[in-house]
Amino acid sequence: MLMTKERPRVRTLRGWAIDVLQETGAIRECEAHGWMQDRADPHARERAFDIARRDPPPGISPGEAAAEMDDVLNSIGDTCPECAPERA
Repeated sequence: MLMTKERPRVRTLRGWAIDVLQETGAIRECEAHGWMQDRADPHARERAFDIARRDPPPGISPGEAAAEMDDVLNSIGDTCPECAPERA
């Protein structure tokens, strides 16, 4: 069962979406540089979208919350732009 928790008050819809995505493990922060990275975990993404649909921020429709979640995910890459690329 999906449990919701009391989330800190976030000033923007984008900030709320980032908070939910981090909470579910869909994105993480590069420890060295602070850039957000997409973990490409479909289960974590689905949990984040479930939260967006079931528990959107006050005054925001579930559709708007899910759309913002999608926008945030589309704006984040899976690698940190400052980390050195791995050589094969």
